[in-house]
Amino acid sequence: MKKDERHIETAVIHGGYDSKDMLGSLTPPIFQTSTYTFATAQQGERRFAGEEEGYIYSRLGNPTVKILEERIAALEHGERGLAFSSGMAAVSAVLIALTKANDHILCSSGLYGCTYGLLTMLQDKYQISHDFSSMDTEESIRNKIKPETACIYVETPINPTIRLIDLKMVAKIAREHNIPVIVDNTFSTPYLQKPLKLGCDVVLHSATKYIGGHGDVIAGLVVGKKDFLDTIAMTTQKDIGGVLSPFDAWLLLRGMKTLPIRMDRHCDNAEKIVEKLKDHPKVTAVYYPNKNHVNEQDTDKQMKRGGGVISFEIHGSKEEAQQLLNHLSFIKIAVSLGDAETLIEHPATMTHAVIPEETRLEMGITDQLIRLSAGLESWEDIWKDLEQALNKI
Repeated sequence: MKKDERHIETAVIHGGYDSKDMLGSLTPPIFQTSTYTFATAQQGERRFAGEEEGYIYSRLGNPTVKILEERIAALEHGERGLAFSSGMAAVSAVLIALTKANDHILCSSGLYGCTYGLLTMLQDKYQISHDFSSMDTEESIRNKIKPETACIYVETPINPTIRLIDLKMVAKIAREHNIPVIVDNTFSTPYLQKPLKLGCDVVLHSATKYIGGHGDVIAGLVVGKKDFLDTIAMTTQKDIGGVLSPFDAWLLLRGMKTLPIRMDRHCDNAEKIVEKLKDHPKVTAVYYPNKNHVNEQDTDKQMKRGGGVISFEIHGSKEEAQQLLNHLSFIKIAVSLGDAETLIEHPATMTHAVIPEETRLEMGITDQLIRLSAGLESWEDIWKDLEQALNKI
């Protein structure tokens, strides 16, 4: 069987690794070294000149990290993958590589708070401007493209409103203007959505979330064309230095093996909790990409299932939203997602607090909005905890 014909359930376990290359070790070894020796001075010269393949220094490449990079590239059907020390290191490396002073970035109308913070910094320091578009129609995208637009940056589902963007539509318009499309695929993972196969150019992940899956590692991953990622590897990754450690790469490789099984359980639990939330009198709206979502057609076109993240709004104020969180028993108040534990947070005061209130409200992030990452526990227990907390506000 050819490697590119393997199903994702096989690729997450075997992609990028052959035990024969590592003395028969079933599990990829951790190459916990900062530097590598050269047989001769001439070999060192050749490697630094790019005339000979081989390792030099772990900021420039590491065997354990390379296995991870090849595995994520296989899962996303890209030519090359790169691993970073955090999701934001990945976002920063890509955006800096694609832009220069006075360029413009077009974004989906809703972004992770730290991505918004990065865009603000780029604008303040280097006059790299940005605009937001709902991207719900072709015209809503075309009207925001400028001669200096360097890239289009998309989250789908958008964090935390769970709005969906039609990636094929965005890619079609971007090709007309020769603009690359970057997709943050953190919420979906390659198990549920493959942006590169939909015509997009670069896909990135906060691998801290579902890819790792166990809340014990901070990491970012990027996949795309080899030429572009080669450029990132030798510029914004190498020189800024946000590289992943060998041990963290090993943790991700371990976590990835169960990604499909975990994602199915996350989705199962989320779907059941959504149905319960819809019927609760304290809940005014539920946002989740399933058959009841306003963007059902987008889900069917590009997502296998809706994922493990739910957002919902409650009757009441910011203080009552916070009270809900405080009344929970085993559900943890935390800002991450994709862990075995069910996690809950208040975006307006936590993950998206950096966004000015007016802009935040335009994005649909109200004081009443709560984001829940459905874990791997019994869905009945998750709902029982949520229900008792809702009943107390």
